[in-house]
Formats: sequence, C-alpha cells, structure tokens
Amino acid sequence: MEKIEERFLRYVAVDTQSKDEMDTVPSTEKQHDLARMLCRELQEMGFEAEHDEHCYVYGTIPGNMPEAPVIGFVAHMDTSPDCSGKDIKAKIVRFTGQDIVLDEEKGIKLSPKEYPSLDKYRGCDIICTDGTTLLGADDKAGVAEIMQLAAYYAENPNVPHGTIKVGFTPDEEVGNGPKYFDVKKFGADFAYTLDGGELGEIEYENFNAASMKVKVRGLGIHPGSSKNKMVNASLIAMEFDSLLPCEQRPAFTEGYEGFFHLHSMQGEVESATLTYIIRDHDAKKFEEKKALAQAAGDYLNHKYGEGTVTIEIKDSYRNMAEIIRQHYHLIDNARAAMQEVGVTPVTMPIRGGTDGATLSYMGLPCPNLCTGGANYHGRFEYIPVQSMEMTFEIIKAIAARYASTRRAEYHDIK
Repeated sequence: MEKIEERFLRYVAVDTQSKDEMDTVPSTEKQHDLARMLCRELQEMGFEAEHDEHCYVYGTIPGNMPEAPVIGFVAHMDTSPDCSGKDIKAKIVRFTGQDIVLDEEKGIKLSPKEYPSLDKYRGCDIICTDGTTLLGADDKAGVAEIMQLAAYYAENPNVPHGTIKVGFTPDEEVGNGPKYFDVKKFGADFAYTLDGGELGEIEYENFNAASMKVKVRGLGIHPGSSKNKMVNASLIAMEFDSLLPCEQRPAFTEGYEGFFHLHSMQGEVESATLTYIIRDHDAKKFEEKKALAQAAGDYLNHKYGEGTVTIEIKDSYRNMAEIIRQHYHLIDNARAAMQEVGVTPVTMPIRGGTDGATLSYMGLPCPNLCTGGANYHGRFEYIPVQSMEMTFEIIKAIAARYASTRRAEYHDIK
C-alpha cells in the first residue's frame, strides 16, 4: 500500500484553490483535476465511484457485514483563497527541536519559538513548504487519510466492516461545500468530516455563521465649498464599524466567544462597502449580533438620511451541536477509537465552520475529526507524517467499531 505521505504529496501538487464570491460550484474549474484523480483511483481500487458536474466525488466501499450501519467519511478538495496553492514545493523534514529552514536564501523559517505547538513533534517527520505558499493539509490531509482507508480495504477485503461511503467536496473554503451535495445519493446513515486540526481533536460544536455586506452612499462635492453639503461615505463606514463592540473582534475572543470580523473594505467619498462575517456558538447571541448591526445601520440612516446605509445579512450555516446531540454515539465511538489506538481525544468547539455543519442539517449527522495539521491557510502550515498515520488508524478503528454493531441499534437514525 502506498505510504500516506506519498499519497498526500501527490494531492497537494494539484492546485485546487477556490475563489470567493463566485456564483458557480465549483468556483474554480481546476478543482475538477483532483476530483477526476480521486474518482479514477477509487475505481482502480475496484470500488464504484463517480464525479459529477459540480465537482463532487461519491464512492462506495462495499461491506461484508450487511447488518452494520452505513458510515461515511467526507473531506474537501479545495484550498483557501487566503494564500496561494499553486506550485507548492513540499518537503519532509525530521524535526529535532531547532528551527526548520523553509527557504535559506529568503531566510524563511518555521520556528517553535513562534509556533510552540511544534515542540510536541520532536522526532517526527514534518511536511512543510518553502514558505511561499500554503501546504494544503486543509484539507488534502483529510482526503489522503480517507483514500488510505479505501486502499486498506481494497487490499484487505476480508477485514470485517460495514459499507463505507466516501465523499469529497469542492468550495468548502468559500462556504459552498455542501451546496449541491446529494445526501440521498451518498447513502450513509451518518458520517464524519475529516477537516480538523491537530491529532486528537473531535468537534461537534461550531459557530452559527452569517455574512454581512454594508453599503454606504455619500455625496461628493469640492472640499473647498463642501460645508453642510458633503456626505463622506468612507467616514460613515468607519463610524458604522465604531458602533460595533470592539471587544467582539476576533483578536479579542476565544473559545465560545463570538465576533464581528471586518473582512474587507473599500471606500471613496461617494460610496463605501464593508464586508463582515458574524459568528457565535450561542443561537440567541448570534441573533443579537445581527440585530445590533442592523440597529447601527438604522441609527446612521436616522442621522444622515434614509438610504445612506444599506445592510445585507445572509446566514451561512448553523451550529451542528443541536443535531449531533441526538446522535451522540458518533462522539462516543470517535473517543473510544482514539483511545484504542493510543491517541488522547480532545473535544473542543470549532471556531469556524465545516461542511459537516450544513450536512447535519441536511439529514446527514456529521461531526468533525482531526487531520493532524496546524497553521492552516498560511505559509507556515505543516503536518507531521505520524499524525496522518494515526488519523488513518483512528478512522479505521471507527469503522471497526460500527462493523461490530447492528444498524437497528441506532434508534435515533432518521
């Protein structure tokens, strides 16, 4: 069987960066390149697989335990728009505790002083880049781990397991991962996304999420004769931001604390636009945040004239905890599987989102598991080979646990 790091390096070599604010899925055609590769590899293993026009890959690993529930494993193929995913120069470095030199000529280093989480990986083989691109472990590590599981069952067909469904999605990084995902076609009773961080993480609580676009209309006139006439849209946009609580910005929040995040801004005298994301784990506080933003707009319209500020808020996804608590065997079995293979499970809230949140509300209960990586979406992203190997062992152990049960035992399956 191919080594998991070799599989991973093949996948990160394919540029699958998604693009914000596109109406199509996938947002970039190049995501199809990896989708075709994965579909072909599953078929070459002897499994049924298909790749559709929206860049979803569906695969089936037939089981030999017909009474077992059908479980699924899902990962996304795209990489973040925040950092280039083209021409990734990945390398494997044995970490001894010293700085990892990513690019000697440019003086780019991955240092445990700046990233203390590295210290726990002394003696491990770290996959990193040359410091000019992201690595793509988010989420090609998840893709590689699921494909390694498929390869394992292809080579060991007599190992007891129920039917396993494999799903790969596009555009998770831009919020459209599950948009056209066919839950009925996928055919799993429940699933796990592999889209988390460091080894041992189990996540089933995520933010309630919304996007917000604030448009400000101003009035331009020569500044020399503008008294009581000019309406500076850029200044009003700044005033809008000042009306939002500064302590609820991402830089000042952690754990279950929500935030308003000013993602981008553009402004002139006559017009200005602000784009935000709004996040909170608590549904009530989430609605209060949206109401507060709307109230700020209403106040400015009262002050400067109706129509000066327009606000568009769109909900993106919801906290999946409400659904997963009805299927808590998913968390219990993930914890037990980790303990079986010698990994300490850590249950923690996601300060972000995952395909599993939306899929859970689409009828596919789907908590999130670690992939083993760190520093996602940036040039200092890395993943230990050993963490990928252990994540593969975790999902193999999860599959084995469900193989020893009967589908009828899960009375909460809808």
